[in-house]
Amino acid sequence: MLVMEDVLLMRPKITDTTLRDAHQSLWATRMYTEDMVPILERIDQVGYFSLEMWGGATFDVCIRYLNEDPWDRIRTIKKYVKRTPLQMLLRGQNLVGYANYPDDLAEVFVYKAAETGIDIFRVFDALNDVRNLEVPMRAVKKTGKHLQACVVYTLSPVHTKEHYLETALCLQDMGADSICIKDMAGMISPYVSYELVSLFKERLDVPVQLHTHYIGGMAIGSCLKGVEAGLDVFDACSGPLAFGSSQPPVETLVRSLQGTEWDTGLDIPLLFEISNYWEDLRRKRGYERGVTRITDMKVFDHQVPGGMITNLVSQLEEQNALHRIGEVLNEIPKVREELGYPPLVTPTSQIVGIQAVLNVLTGSRYKMVPQEVKDYVRGSYGRSPAPIDPEVQRLIIGDEEPITCRPADLLENKFEKTKEEIKELAESEEDYITYALFPPIARRFFEYREKVRSGEIPLATTTAAAPEVESKSGEQARKQKTVKRSSRSSAEDGKMDIEDVKELIKILDESNLNEIQVETTEMKVAIRKDISAGGCAPGGESSPFQEAGAIVEEVEHPENLIEMVAPMVGTFYRAPAPDAPPFVEAGCRVKKGDTLCIIEAMKLMNEIEAECDGEIVEILVENAQPVEYGQALFIIAPVE
Repeated sequence: MLVMEDVLLMRPKITDTTLRDAHQSLWATRMYTEDMVPILERIDQVGYFSLEMWGGATFDVCIRYLNEDPWDRIRTIKKYVKRTPLQMLLRGQNLVGYANYPDDLAEVFVYKAAETGIDIFRVFDALNDVRNLEVPMRAVKKTGKHLQACVVYTLSPVHTKEHYLETALCLQDMGADSICIKDMAGMISPYVSYELVSLFKERLDVPVQLHTHYIGGMAIGSCLKGVEAGLDVFDACSGPLAFGSSQPPVETLVRSLQGTEWDTGLDIPLLFEISNYWEDLRRKRGYERGVTRITDMKVFDHQVPGGMITNLVSQLEEQNALHRIGEVLNEIPKVREELGYPPLVTPTSQIVGIQAVLNVLTGSRYKMVPQEVKDYVRGSYGRSPAPIDPEVQRLIIGDEEPITCRPADLLENKFEKTKEEIKELAESEEDYITYALFPPIARRFFEYREKVRSGEIPLATTTAAAPEVESKSGEQARKQKTVKRSSRSSAEDGKMDIEDVKELIKILDESNLNEIQVETTEMKVAIRKDISAGGCAPGGESSPFQEAGAIVEEVEHPENLIEMVAPMVGTFYRAPAPDAPPFVEAGCRVKKGDTLCIIEAMKLMNEIEAECDGEIVEILVENAQPVEYGQALFIIAPVE
C-alpha cells in the first residue's frame, strides 16, 4: 500500500495527468504508448505524487483505434517508471466502460490491474451513488493498493456542500485511503474550492486531493486556494497539453507556489525539459493547443466538461450540423434537469449529451431515445440525484416501474461463461477481461493481432495511424458526404440527368472509393470503377448514361416503399449482441416501433425503430459497418 506520510506534510503534492486525462481531453485519447516511452524516465525524476496513465477512455481507445493492448501499456510504463506510483481512473461499477458490469468481472478486473502494475485506484460513480462503489472499493482494498474515492462535483439545487461532505464521510467509512474532489467540468471556483477543502480537512481523517479542468479558466486559482485551505494533492499536466478542456499547467502552479510555505520543491527546468518533448510531439502529430473560448467560458451555464465538448463538436461535424452546437448547448441543461441533475461525467455526460443532440437534430424532444437513456431512467445506472421529471419518464419508459436496488444486483456473474465465446482468439487472462468489457471491439482487435502475426497484414504504426492517415480518412469521408449532398441536391425531383452522373464520376475518380450508390425516390444508380482499366468503366449500350463512361444500374422502386435512413453518424449493428440473432431479416414483417438495428454513436447504443407497419424489402448496410448521417439503412414496404 502507498505510504501517505509525505502527503500529510505542509508541502502539497502533484499528480501528473499528461499520460491520461490531458490527452483524453485535448487529443481524443490518441497518444500511443511509444509516444510516452522516450520521456518516461525524466518524468519519473520529477517527484510527482503519482502519474495518472490508465483507465477512463484509454482502455477503449487502445483497442478501438490504436491497435494496442492496454495491459501492455501498464507493463511498458512500469518498466521505465521506478519511483512514481502509477494511477488509474476506475468508473466504479462501470469499470472502464459505459454501463454497469457484473461483480465477478469488477473483481477480476481490479485484481489484474493491480497485479499488472497499478498502484493507486481513483474510483468514482457518476451519480455519487455509493452503492455502485461497494464492490470495486472492496476489491481494491483486497489488493492492498491505495484506494482513492471521488466525490463528483457539479452545480445543481441538490448538489450542496452538505451533500459532498456526507458522500465523502461515507466513502471514508467504506475504506477510502484518500478523497478526491472530482471537478470534471472546471466548475469549482477558487473561493468555493477553499471552503470545500477546508470543510473536508476539518471533518475527514484522510488526505484530500483536487481534480479540476481549465475549461472555464478558474483551475489555477481553484488549485491555489485549495492549497491555502490545506489541500494535500492537486492534479496538473504538462503545458503543451494543458489549458482549454484539459487540466491546469504544472509549470505555472509550481512557479506560483515557489518561495511560499507551500513550495512544491519540484525542479522547474526539468519540467520545461519535459514540456519541450510534449511540444515537439504535439507539433509532429498536428494537434492544437488547449484554448479557452467564449463557448468554453459558458460552461457555468451548460456545465459540459472538456471531453464532452470535444465529442459534441466531433459528433456534430459528422452530422454536418456543427452550426447547431449553440442549440445543443442550450438543450443540455434542460435534459439534465429533466433527468434529475446527473453530474456530466462518463457515462452520464454521454447519456445527457446524445439525448440533447437527438432532441435538436430530430426536431422533436425525446422522439428518439437511446437504450442507455432508457436504462438510466429505469434506474440501471443508479439513483438520480433528484427525481426524474414524471412526464419525461413516461415518454421514455411508459408505465414501467424503475428499479430501486443496487443495479449490479440484477446482473448475472458470467465471466467464466463469457470465456467460451472467445477462447479461440484469447491468449491470456487479460484477453478474457478485455473481451468481457468490449466484446465486438475486442474480437476485432484480436483478429487484427492474429493477422499481423501471420503476416497477412502489416503492423499499424503511429506513422500509419497518426494524423496524416486520419486526415486522409477524413478527406475520404468528406468526399462521401459530398456525394450524398450532390445526389440529394441534384435529384430532389427523384430523377437524375447526364450532368449529375458526370459529377459523380468525377468525384469517384478523385477518391479512393470503388463504387458510388445513389438512391432517389424513383431509381437506384450504382457507378463502379473498372479496376482492370484503371478508371470508371464504360456503360453498356443499354445504359442511358453511356456518354458518362460509367456502369449504371437503374432499379425502379414502387412508389409506396419507405426508406429508413440513419439519423446520425455511427456504427451499424444488426443484433443487440455479437452472438444474438439479428433484429430483422429481409422479408420479415415489422410493426411501428419495432427495433430494426442499433447505431453506436458517442459510445452509446441507439435503437433505430420502424416508422410504420410493413415488410423489410432490403437491408442496405453490412453488420458492424460505419454509416453516415442520412444514409439509407432499410427499404420497407408499408402495410395497412
